[in-house]
Amino acid sequence: MSETTYNRHIVIENLSPSVDGGRFPAKRVAGQPCAVEADIFRDGHDVIRAVVRYRRADDRDFSEAPMAFLDNDRWRGEFTPADNVRYIFTVEAWTDVFATWLADLRKRVEAGQQVASEAAEGAAVLKKAAARATGADATLLNAAIKGLEGAKEPRAALKAVSDEKLPEAMARLQERADAVSVEPLTLVVDRPRAEFGAWYEFFVRSQGGDRKKSGTFADAERRLADIKQMGFDVIYLPPIHPIGRTARKGPNNSLTASPSDPGCPWAIGNETGGHTSIESSLGTLADFDRFVAKANGVGIEIALDFAVQCSPDHPWVKQHPEWFYQRPDGTIKFAENPPKKYEDIYPVNFDSPQAKSLWEELKSVVDFWIGHGVKIFRVDNPHTKPTAFWQWLINSVQKKHPDVVFLAEAFTRPKVMKALAKAGFTQSYTYFTWRNDKAELVEYLTELATTDMTDYYRPNFFVNTPDILHAYLQTGGRAAFMIRAALAATMSPTWGIYSGFELCEGAPLHAGSEEYLDSEKFEIRPRDWSAPGNIRDYIGRLNAARNDNAAFRKLANITFADVKNEQMIAFARFSDDFKNVVIVVVNLDPKKPQDAWLRLPLDKMGLPWNSKFEVRDLLSGQKFTWEENNWVRLDPAVNPAHVLRIERRVS
Repeated sequence: MSETTYNRHIVIENLSPSVDGGRFPAKRVAGQPCAVEADIFRDGHDVIRAVVRYRRADDRDFSEAPMAFLDNDRWRGEFTPADNVRYIFTVEAWTDVFATWLADLRKRVEAGQQVASEAAEGAAVLKKAAARATGADATLLNAAIKGLEGAKEPRAALKAVSDEKLPEAMARLQERADAVSVEPLTLVVDRPRAEFGAWYEFFVRSQGGDRKKSGTFADAERRLADIKQMGFDVIYLPPIHPIGRTARKGPNNSLTASPSDPGCPWAIGNETGGHTSIESSLGTLADFDRFVAKANGVGIEIALDFAVQCSPDHPWVKQHPEWFYQRPDGTIKFAENPPKKYEDIYPVNFDSPQAKSLWEELKSVVDFWIGHGVKIFRVDNPHTKPTAFWQWLINSVQKKHPDVVFLAEAFTRPKVMKALAKAGFTQSYTYFTWRNDKAELVEYLTELATTDMTDYYRPNFFVNTPDILHAYLQTGGRAAFMIRAALAATMSPTWGIYSGFELCEGAPLHAGSEEYLDSEKFEIRPRDWSAPGNIRDYIGRLNAARNDNAAFRKLANITFADVKNEQMIAFARFSDDFKNVVIVVVNLDPKKPQDAWLRLPLDKMGLPWNSKFEVRDLLSGQKFTWEENNWVRLDPAVNPAHVLRIERRVS
C-alpha cells in the first residue's frame, strides 16, 4: 500500500459534463462558460476545498477555478474555454486544515472553553503557510500568528483570526496534503457557428433561368444577396461533383433518362472525376473558389455535402474495385433498400480488406475541400457507415482544423443518432419534421433541452429537405409554412430550409408520399423567387429576431407556458442574466384562428410573480402590456405567431 493511500479521505464522484462516463467528450462553445459539477465528500466533518483544473489539450500547465458547495455534497464551478480547440479538465479536492481548525475554534470559544492548545495548533498551521507567503498575504498571516501567540483569553484568540481575507489567503497558500483528483476528461470546444446559425439549401444547377440548361456558380453568386437578406448564415450545397451516366435516373426518379436529363447529384462520379472534381455544367474549380469567396464576403459560409457513395462510372470503381461489394460473378452490387433499387449508385464496402486505404482516401476528400475554403460538411446518411469511421475521421480532421463543422443527416433510430453525435458530429438532423402537434413538440424539446443530450447533441431543425415534404406542409397552405418556420427558428439555435420552402412549394409526388412532385433531385428547377404568396420577408424577420436576441442562441433555456388550447403552444427563452427574455406563442392550426389563456412561468423567467411588463412583437412591431396570465388570439391568415421581447418592466 502506497503512502498516498493511507491518508486518502476525499471521494469525488459523478463528474460532469461527462458523456458515457467520459468515453466521449462533451461539447461546448468557445467564449461561453462551462459549468463543472461533482459529488465531493469525505469522512468526518472536516472542511473541504475544491477547484476545477483545466487547460488546452496541447498545453502543459493547468489553470484553476474555484468550486462552491451546492447541496447534498454536490459542488459546482465553471471555467470559460477561450479557444476553438480541445480542452482537458478535472476536479481536485482536499481538506482545508485551516478552515477546519477555525470552525472548531469558533465552537470552543462560543462554548466558553479554554483554547490555548488550539491557538498554538492554529499558529503552527499559519506558520507553514506564511513560509510561502509574500506581500500582503505575508503581512496578513504574520499578524494572525502574532495575535494567536499573544492571546490571553479565548475571544482574543478568535479575534486574531477574524480578518475576512484570511481564509482565502490560507486556501491559496496552505498545503493540499490529501488532495485527490479524478481522471481528466476531454471537452470539444467549437466555434459559435457550431451552436447557432440559419441554413439554406439549394441546388446550384437550378439557379439559372432555364429548365433545360444547368445554372452555374456564377448564377449562384447572384442569389447571395437575396439569401443574406433573408438572414441565412450557411448555404448548403448538395453534391457538386460529376454525375454518373450509367443507369442515370430521369424525372421523378424514373428508370429511363433522356440525354438531356441531368441525373441525380448523389450518383457521384464519371469519366471526368469523382469526389474532388466539379460537375462541368456548374463551372470549374476556380468558379467554385470564387463563389466561396463571394459568399464569405457577405457573411455566408458554404457547406458541402459529403456523400460516401459512387456512381458506377466513378474513377474509384476501376482504380479500387476492392472498395465495393462484389457479387460471386465479379460484378459490383448497386445500392438497394428492398424493394427499392438504386441502380445508379454503388455503396462503399467498409468491410473491404483494404479498409485502411479507403478511410485515408475519404479523409483526403474532406481535406481537399477544406483547402478550398469549406469548413462545414453535411454528411449524407452517416448511419449507414461505421460509427468508428466517423469518430476517426472527425477527430483526425479537427485535430488540424478544429473549426470544421460536421452535420449528421441521419433520420434513423434514436440511439444510432445519439451514437453519431457522441462520436463527434457537431450537429445532427432531428425528428422535428415529424413533430407537429403540441404534445409531440413539448416532449421532444424537453428531451433535447433538459436531458444529458445537451452535452453532446446539437439539433439542426430543418423544416424540409429534398427528401422530406411532410403532409402538414402539403395540406396546410401558406400558413403551414409560416408556422413551421416560426417553430424551427425559435425552438432551436440552428435551423434550416430547403429552397422552395419560402415559395410554399407543397405538391407531393402522390398522395401519402413525402417526395416532391418533379423533384429537384432529378431535374433542374429554376424559380421566380418573388412569386406571389412567398414568405421571404417573414423568414427574414424571424432570422433578424434570432440574431438580435441572445435568448435564441442556446437550447437549454426553453421553458413552456401553460396554454389552455391544444392548438396553441407558448414558451419563453432567456439569456443567462435574464436581461434578454423572449416569449413565443404559435397557433399550430394553419386553417383557422385560435385563442386561449396562457400562464407564463415568471419565476423561471427571472421575474416576480406579480410583474407587468411591456412586450414588442418582433414580427409585427406591435406592443402589448403582459403579465402572468394573458389572453392571445392568432389568425394564421394574418400572422400565426407572436415573437415577443420584454422591453421594460411596468410594475
